[in-house]
Amino acid sequence: MPLEFEPRSDEAVRRAQYCGSGEWTDDTLGAILASGFSDAPQQVVSFRSEVRPWRGTYGEVADFSARVAAGLRARGVGPGDPVAFQAPNWMETASTFWALAILGAVPVPIVHFYGTKETEFILRQSKAKILISADRFGAIDFLANLDHLRPKLNDLEQIFIIGDDVPGYAESFSVLTDSDPIDGPQSADPGGPALVAYTSGTTADPKGVIHSHRSIGFEIRQLSALSANGGRPLLVGAPVGHGIGMLAALLLPIYGRNAIHLIDQWNPERVLAAMIEDGVASGSGSTVFLTSLLDHPEFTSEHAELMTFIGLGGSPVPTAIGERAEAVGVSTVRSYGSTEHPSISGSRHSDDRSKRLTSDGRLMAGVEIELRDEQGRSVSAGEPGEIWSKGPDCFLAYTDADLTREAIDDKGFFDTGDIGVFDSDGYLSIVDRKKDVIIRGGENISAAEVENILLHLPGVAEVAVVAAPDERLGEHGYAFIRMVPSGGDAPSLAAVQEHLKNNGLAKPKWPEEVGEIDEFPRTPSGKVQKFVLRERLRERPA
Repeated sequence: MPLEFEPRSDEAVRRAQYCGSGEWTDDTLGAILASGFSDAPQQVVSFRSEVRPWRGTYGEVADFSARVAAGLRARGVGPGDPVAFQAPNWMETASTFWALAILGAVPVPIVHFYGTKETEFILRQSKAKILISADRFGAIDFLANLDHLRPKLNDLEQIFIIGDDVPGYAESFSVLTDSDPIDGPQSADPGGPALVAYTSGTTADPKGVIHSHRSIGFEIRQLSALSANGGRPLLVGAPVGHGIGMLAALLLPIYGRNAIHLIDQWNPERVLAAMIEDGVASGSGSTVFLTSLLDHPEFTSEHAELMTFIGLGGSPVPTAIGERAEAVGVSTVRSYGSTEHPSISGSRHSDDRSKRLTSDGRLMAGVEIELRDEQGRSVSAGEPGEIWSKGPDCFLAYTDADLTREAIDDKGFFDTGDIGVFDSDGYLSIVDRKKDVIIRGGENISAAEVENILLHLPGVAEVAVVAAPDERLGEHGYAFIRMVPSGGDAPSLAAVQEHLKNNGLAKPKWPEEVGEIDEFPRTPSGKVQKFVLRERLRERPA
């Protein structure tokens, strides 16, 4: 059954504009991938893992993916149908994504470390009838999670397990490869859904962001044209269940006919060794990847030479991080975007150093933005305002139609929820966020989701979770807790984290600091002024 969604109201206008300008094409995701695989059949594909390592070629993964596509088609999956998968950066995980694209179906990746709460919501909302899951990975027991989830999910009909432990209600992933490979990419509507990327937002539940073949195709072409690494492959550690991981590991390399290198668990020592062994770069994406390498005692000038050009984004980028990288010969650039609108602005390595280090660059091709005040009026040059954006890589819709209507105005602009300011040279800097999201190591964390769980702790009257600066991760969560008068002392950090664990919340979403507060700063209407709390944390002595 095809993915159910309501396209944004301005989609016909966008189609006329971007198809007319040539920014949108009729190439489907499956066609883009098939072309890349066939043009470079001997190109290297490497999955570094202590659990499921694999190394081969484009030709081999193309054949494997085509067999998975045939196996899924034999089980009723067709163009437009959503299929969910949750597993680390393994060959089977990537091949599932590629198989679904070739089939014209809609991949619904679930970040592998998501807990039962997030996973249940995604499976329920997407109405995926098929789930492909790992059995276990490290401390994550996917099978135990499935035992908890299965009785609650009426739409879920078939489960395939990657691994040796296959329960009676599921089948081994290997059965999907028993069929002859599917013959080329299947036809699909280029304006229809190509993938759904779930991202935590301002609400307590993840948001399903739908990209069309046209919007994601433009993003692939745009980022490939901007690549400054001369074709040198990247070792990607971001999970392929995340938008950054999908683009950097599963799409951009194939479009550029470059080698693919993934690792299933970010371990700086292993990454540094892999860089030398394979002559690959690493450290792009969220600042946590770069800083973990720079901090490691085995980082040498040889690694720095492989990392000549690094792009940073997905989380706030402190100027000090860029300065530190440049001190060892690594040129960094910052970019700004979101899952909904992946590339709004970005700097180039040819830009003035001060611009690269302190701004988020100029607007990308085809992007328009308006900076507005709280009344919706355009702000003057040099004044901060809320960023409303539109462009050919902006998303098709949310899976929740109400969210789509709230986020897109009658002129087709998307409400990013971020506050930005232009300098006199047209460089954009993000100065704050209206949306209540913490970006930790490139992952969006909904403050409301964490708060709603913590409010169930004994004696807790009110909770405000905000972003605290983090030199390694960009940001981490800080939970301000107000207790009822007779509630005693605020719970410790350990107690808070144990409570979140028991409620099925993914570990990266747990606050890393807790503080008790007697009274919250508030607006006249009684709302907590979170920007005041964020300022307090930013102004703390180092």
